[in-house]
Amino acid sequence: MQPSGRRWLMISFAFWATVINYLDRQTLSVAAPVLRDRFHMSNVAYSGVVFAFLLAYTVSNGISGPVIDRLGTKLGYALCMLWWSAAALLHGLATGALSLGVFRFLLGVGEAGNWPAGVKVATEWFPESERALASGIFNSGSAVGAILAPPIVAWILLRFGWPTAFVAVGAVGLVWLAFWLRAYRTPPAAAATIEAPPIPVRALIRTRFVLAFTFSKIFLDPVWYFYIFWFPEYLKRARGFDMAAIGKYSWIPFAVAGAGNFLGGGLSAWLLRRGASLTVARKGAVTFFAALMTSAIAAVLVQPAWLAIALVSIAMLGYTGSLANMLALPGDVFPKNAVASVYGLASMGSGFGGMLFTLITGWVVDHYSYTPVFIGFGLLPLICATILWLFLGEVRPIVLRPMIPPITLAEAEIPN
Repeated sequence: MQPSGRRWLMISFAFWATVINYLDRQTLSVAAPVLRDRFHMSNVAYSGVVFAFLLAYTVSNGISGPVIDRLGTKLGYALCMLWWSAAALLHGLATGALSLGVFRFLLGVGEAGNWPAGVKVATEWFPESERALASGIFNSGSAVGAILAPPIVAWILLRFGWPTAFVAVGAVGLVWLAFWLRAYRTPPAAAATIEAPPIPVRALIRTRFVLAFTFSKIFLDPVWYFYIFWFPEYLKRARGFDMAAIGKYSWIPFAVAGAGNFLGGGLSAWLLRRGASLTVARKGAVTFFAALMTSAIAAVLVQPAWLAIALVSIAMLGYTGSLANMLALPGDVFPKNAVASVYGLASMGSGFGGMLFTLITGWVVDHYSYTPVFIGFGLLPLICATILWLFLGEVRPIVLRPMIPPITLAEAEIPN
């Protein structure tokens, strides 16, 4: 069946939701220098606030995926957006590190649903050959949101204060919600699969794919969390940037990262057209872009700030190129009524990794410097790629039995 042209509208909704997701998330990163001074937060205290977000994000990943599979894409995505937008608005009421951590926790609960929902949109609407590209398109919203956040948030913060910055960004999600509820429809080709009985979580977590995929994400996604939450801080503390300079320059790596989403999807699509198996196309693309992420090691060692930003940009492009293919993998293997659950469960791995490495980052920066941190985050993606090659197995559809309702005593009676 010819794919519907409406698929591009649907993936654009996931793209804009991801933009909003990162605007909400990055507002803290941009405002961190001001909030840390106002609330007298050390590196360890700040890492604790980030940890609160990641704790909620991690736990909610394991819940939001199955919930979205059960409620359906339209309602599930809408509830996630409503929750995290409300949490973002609450940030304007923060009075210290504790309340800020509580509001970050609430934000993490809602934001976790964006990627399982986006993966579900891409799987429902796009064929296998376009799925990595579609995933790259919606995930490029993270780069766009991160690009827009520094200048927009810095301008609002300097002109109206940090509470207004949080409120203004949080309100944008409610606008998206109104359009989404009117426009989204489940594609007819996916309806039969989506309406099938759900696959139990316990069956998913026993598969080799989910275990290996979860473990691999422990060593990939924390790298992005580091750049999101710590890069503006690095520019101020290690490179001497003021707030105006952070707003002027910190968006550049995220702009470069946006291209990685398309290059990552394009590379695997090119490999498939050249006759490569789905296994080689997906794993090969992840490995190539993971190798680019080692440029972070040189970034912390060079003297010119512009060169450091350029090397970080290459590393961030490597992340998004890898992620475009990681996002496509659940849809390559599992039926449409399980992909949100699979990606949500696997993202618990990245969340636990993010929490662990965030706390380590704060401690290492306080006791040493940013140098060992950048070296570590330059090497972690290679571990992710190694896990995929050694443990994930062949990328091909698998068949799992849906949940079968238990037989009641009355149903089990033998008729006379």
